[in-house]
Amino acid sequence: MKMYTLAAAESLIQKYQKIGAEVTELREGVLGLGTVVCHGEGLKTAIIQERYINEWSSGHTIRMYNNMPEKYAKAIAAL
Repeated sequence: MKMYTLAAAESLIQKYQKIGAEVTELREGVLGLGTVVCHGEGLKTAIIQERYINEWSSGHTIRMYNNMPEKYAKAIAAL
């Protein structure tokens, strides 16, 4: 799985916010973002998750989906 820096993940979030998409934080991160879902009508859903590397650093994975996975749709609806 490809790892991204915090700056790259924050850049993706800013791009989604610029076009009026929603950004929902499902889990707070320790060194980074935790779990963040970027979604909007007619847009791909981006799932950003913080991944442990060692005691001092973490990375982020970004997965893009054409349709929001049911797991994340339920979590957002429960907020």
